[in-house]
Amino acid sequence: MSALIIRGARLFDGDAWHDDAEIAVEGGRFVAAADAPAGAEAVDAHGLLLVPGFIDLQVNGGGGINFNDDPSVATIERICAAHARFGTTALLPTLITDRREIRTEAIAAGKAARTAGVPGFLGLHLEGPHLSAAKRGVHAAAYVRPMEEPDVRELLGALAGGDPTMLTVAPESTPVEAVRRLAAAGGVVSLGHTDCDYDTALAYIAAGATTATHLFNAMSPLGHRAPGMVGAILDSGISAGLIADGVHVHPAAARVALRAKRGPGRLFLVTDAMLTIGTDLPDFELNGRTIFRRDGRLALADGTLAGADIDMLSSVRYAAEHFEIGLDEAIRMATVYPAEAMRIGNRKGRIAPGFDADFLLLTPGFDLRSTWIGGEKVHSA
Repeated sequence: MSALIIRGARLFDGDAWHDDAEIAVEGGRFVAAADAPAGAEAVDAHGLLLVPGFIDLQVNGGGGINFNDDPSVATIERICAAHARFGTTALLPTLITDRREIRTEAIAAGKAARTAGVPGFLGLHLEGPHLSAAKRGVHAAAYVRPMEEPDVRELLGALAGGDPTMLTVAPESTPVEAVRRLAAAGGVVSLGHTDCDYDTALAYIAAGATTATHLFNAMSPLGHRAPGMVGAILDSGISAGLIADGVHVHPAAARVALRAKRGPGRLFLVTDAMLTIGTDLPDFELNGRTIFRRDGRLALADGTLAGADIDMLSSVRYAAEHFEIGLDEAIRMATVYPAEAMRIGNRKGRIAPGFDADFLLLTPGFDLRSTWIGGEKVHSA
């Protein structure tokens, strides 16, 4: 790994901006500039912004392939490389509901990708198949099913390596005791694709669920007499992903949610991106159905949304402009908060000595100049 010293940038460390800043990199981690090793390569960042690399916890695909299409190390590499072009330095390749053997292959691919050290690979997000049939969205009805003991054992095996892993489940198809076991084993259990009521959601949160998947989408809504899953998210301490593309969530709803959210959990940005990122593909196939790409939307012919057609850099820009939170908080929603949600906030999401040297250099207008993972440049605009 290269030793670097980065000079002259306007640096956002996760809390505040620092002008004409210096920071060094050694062994893939940030160190104080004063501790830069002799012979460190100098990176002139005058006139540029230096911010933490983006962390995306829900990425179905990119570069022309979805993880479900071929759950392999090669696919993970291709997805990570596609999203690095838009500032994402750590992501969870996301497997949506599919055949049993596809999940088994995905878990094996995740372990192999970790062994291979694929740049940008953080861990897996297994979204389904244990979801509510009523709120399955684009997930194939033929594969949605209840969680049984063999499923629990397979998921516990996936967690055995200790890699960050998110598991999206619905109370309707997942025993609460399974949530306790998976959470105790280190899984980040996320509630989503559910029509459950407020009290049921709170019971699953008490059992160990700590996040929720794509707030507002595919879940019981907030009503004044029936707060639903949305109410449970906003009125509890769990974190939740939010798709900032102007399609999945109206900006007014996002603004209300951001003002209402109780801590310690936070709302963080996810793309829910499909394979279209980094391509000009007009449509693609998903579980034998055609997904059409039109005007920033990905949807079935009947209008059912099928993931999103947005990258994380664009998501941060959109949130800063439309959510009335400012650029600083929009960056945190793509860095600090997802790192905390995955319990890796002690090593990712900030620029400070001891943290992984995942960072971006951008113009003052927030256009990407270069993406760095572990102190190595992986993309240059």
